[in-house]
Amino acid sequence: MKKLILWDIDGTLIVSGRAGIFALARAFLKIYGREPDFSKLEVSGRTDKWIAAQVLEQQGIAATAENIHAYLESYLECLLGELQTRPGRVLPGILELLEKLRTDPEVAQGLLTGNLQRGARIKLEHFKVWHYFAFGAFGDDSPIRNELGPHAVRRAGERHAVQFAPENVFVIGDTPHDIECGRAIGAKTIAVATGNFSHADLERHKPTAVFPDFSNTAAFLSLIRDGRAPIFS
Repeated sequence: MKKLILWDIDGTLIVSGRAGIFALARAFLKIYGREPDFSKLEVSGRTDKWIAAQVLEQQGIAATAENIHAYLESYLECLLGELQTRPGRVLPGILELLEKLRTDPEVAQGLLTGNLQRGARIKLEHFKVWHYFAFGAFGDDSPIRNELGPHAVRRAGERHAVQFAPENVFVIGDTPHDIECGRAIGAKTIAVATGNFSHADLERHKPTAVFPDFSNTAAFLSLIRDGRAPIFS
C-alpha cells in the first residue's frame, strides 16, 4: 500500500443543502434565543470549533471552551433533523471512486475534515457512505485546519502499518483551506469545484490538480496512480 487519499466532506463528497449551517443557527437559537448572522462569516473549509468560536464572538458571547462545547453539543442534536429536511446528495462520481479505491490494495482512504467526528458520521451515515472510512482527522483534533493533516497521516499509518511518504498523500477538497491543509504536510492537493469556489478560484491557489467535479473517474484514478494531471477544456 503506497497511496493515501484524504477526503474533505462538505462540497467534496456531499452537499447537504447547508444543513450544517441551519443546524448551527437552530442550536444557537435554542441556547441563546436568537439566530446568528452567517452572511458575515466565511465558514467554508473551516473547522466546527473555529466556526463555533466565531459565532459566539460575533454575538458578544465569550468563546470559552465550555461555551463552545455546549454550542456544538446542541448543534449535533440538531444536525440529523436538518439533513432530513434539506435537499442534499452525494456528488457526481463519488460513489464509484469510493468503491474503486476501497478495493485497491495499493490505496488507503480516510477523512480530513473540519467536521467534528460525530458530525461527520451523522452526515455520511445519512448519505450512506460512512462505511468507506475507517480513520481520519476531524475538527475535534484542533480548531486550526492546517493542524489536522498530521493526525490523519498518523492514524492511517497506525491502521495500515505503512509509513506514507508525503508525495504519496493526496488531500482532496473544495476550498483554498483544503489546499493549504494538504500543502502544510507536503501532500499533493486535488481541488474540486463542487463547493463554493469556482475552478478559477481554486486554480489561483495552485493545487496539484483541479477538477470541475469527479464524474471523470478515470482521470482522477490516473492522477492518483500515475501522477498525470488531467486537462479540462
